[in-house]
Amino acid sequence: MMPLPTPAERKILGQEMTRMMMAYRFGLDEISTKIKILRDEFTYVHDYNPIEHVSSRVKSPASIIEKAKRRGIEPTVEALRREVRDIAGIRITCSFVPDIYTVADLITNQQDVTVIEVRDYIKNPKPNGYQSLHVLVEVPVFLSDRVEAVPVEIQIRTVAMDFWASLEHKIYYKFEKDVPSDVLAELKEAAETAAALDRKMLRLREQVRYIDAATPSLPEHSTVLTEATNLSRLFSGLLEETSRSE
Repeated sequence: MMPLPTPAERKILGQEMTRMMMAYRFGLDEISTKIKILRDEFTYVHDYNPIEHVSSRVKSPASIIEKAKRRGIEPTVEALRREVRDIAGIRITCSFVPDIYTVADLITNQQDVTVIEVRDYIKNPKPNGYQSLHVLVEVPVFLSDRVEAVPVEIQIRTVAMDFWASLEHKIYYKFEKDVPSDVLAELKEAAETAAALDRKMLRLREQVRYIDAATPSLPEHSTVLTEATNLSRLFSGLLEETSRSE
């Protein structure tokens, strides 16, 4: 068990934590601005915007310290920065799986963005069914006395993946992480259903594109367009409901 810091050490740690948290907020602002620029460009210049929704957060100092305690991390700013890599995080939801990799490339190919780690849980889902692309990057933050490279974790997933992850989080919280095996099995099945829906939505999009390219107009009651529109509206509603509940 790690020894508790003295009052003097706690005061110094508090001052250092304040500066560290400020740098993480600035780093998150840098990435958020890049994403906003891309999102606005796709909205006003291109015919299609792959970014459906963006949310971000910086962990609270209390949450960071609690995580450090659980993992036996030394309570110093240097150790926290080195070991707790998700202090600043941003989540992007997209309509289709290919959009995830497009958005990731557009962000990571920028000259001032350094990729630290990529964890692809879409190609390699977690055992519980979780799917998402996690990209840990560093961006420079220009302070008055130095330039600091700040890590930011970017999670990119489809609307269906995000809905599943939100539900999974609520279930784990409800059962205090001791989830019954039958519920875990249902969650895994739901993850597979969400993945199947993503594949179906992608096929529908390709069908719509093919029809648009082949014919100048479509019958008013086109089956393909009707199904695609209904599914899109359904998951837009689910996304808004999930966002309000978080």
